[in-house]
Amino acid sequence: MPLILNGITINTNHEGFLTDAGAWSTAVAELLFEAHGIEPSASHWEIINLVREYCAEGNEPPSMRSLVKEVRQRLTPDKAKSIYLMKLFGSSPAKMAARLAGLPKPKNCL
Repeated sequence: MPLILNGITINTNHEGFLTDAGAWSTAVAELLFEAHGIEPSASHWEIINLVREYCAEGNEPPSMRSLVKEVRQRLTPDKAKSIYLMKLFGSSPAKMAARLAGLPKPKNCL
């Protein structure tokens, strides 16, 4: 499903991931949030920024286990729980966070 931002088409694949990670911006992320029926909050952005920073350091998008570990190390232990992340991003938090962050699907996610 392509996204339209200011008259520019931004392509996604059949799972909603950007086909060109370089097309990502916060405005594009807002469209992705809307397309997936998520009302973005500061908590969402905190995780999105964490995932983007993690990948900017040369890492692949994190799987759920890696995401929880990174949240524990970079944020706070109370946020490093699957339940917390599922409340924000649904049943597959690592996959959805990567999607909203404009990154490829994590390799260990179905």
